[in-house]
Amino acid sequence: MQSRMKNPAMSLPGAFDALQALHKATEKGGVPRATLELMKLRASQINGCSVCVDMHSRALKKLGEKDARIFAVAAWREAPYYSDAERELSALVMSIGLINLWNRLNAATRQVTGDFVEQYV
Repeated sequence: MQSRMKNPAMSLPGAFDALQALHKATEKGGVPRATLELMKLRASQINGCSVCVDMHSRALKKLGEKDARIFAVAAWREAPYYSDAERELSALVMSIGLINLWNRLNAATRQVTGDFVEQYV
């Protein structure tokens, strides 16, 4: 499988840097990295972004997350593996918007997982 086109965030001058700056700002919001990654994984599943599902699953493994928490994120409301704090979505709104943007860019241009993921995890 091949990408439909190069990711616009990678080809439009300044776009990637702007997205990275926004990403860094969301990481300073006090939400634990693992919680952010779980949210990004779930949003990526909903948006059908294979690049991001792969990337955030790998990031969670590197952070030491258990397989049960990674696998059950699609059913997080019913799964017993998440704390009440992790269920409070209001603190994650900005991060959700950002991952949705990445998902839409990757899914719309049919980006292929692999080398890209290895660079950013």
